[in-house]
Amino acid sequence: MSDCLFCKILAGEIPSDKVYEDDKMYVFKDLYPKADVHLLAIPRVHIESLNEVSDEHDGVIAHMMKQLPKLAKEQGLEDGFRTIINTGEGGGQVVFHLHIHLLGGKNLPGFQ
Repeated sequence: MSDCLFCKILAGEIPSDKVYEDDKMYVFKDLYPKADVHLLAIPRVHIESLNEVSDEHDGVIAHMMKQLPKLAKEQGLEDGFRTIINTGEGGGQVVFHLHIHLLGGKNLPGFQ
């Protein structure tokens, strides 16, 4: 998707602070962190949102979910972490490329 911000990051057109990458996913630091650790994990394949996940994406989604605890541990989040997927405009999604927020640390905000 030529106008997708995260696709442009994947293509190297926009810089990012990479934390991890493999053939299925890419993980980078959020530019506007909401916690001490705030990473964004995105699939290399463009999926607009969680609403568009289909059977063909099973391998990618499972892989991403299994990598998140490893990434959290590497970031020093031994006591736990939070994952968030905003879906659709009404769910707070701003960039329409599926992404998982991984947050943790001492300044993890609570839910109001």
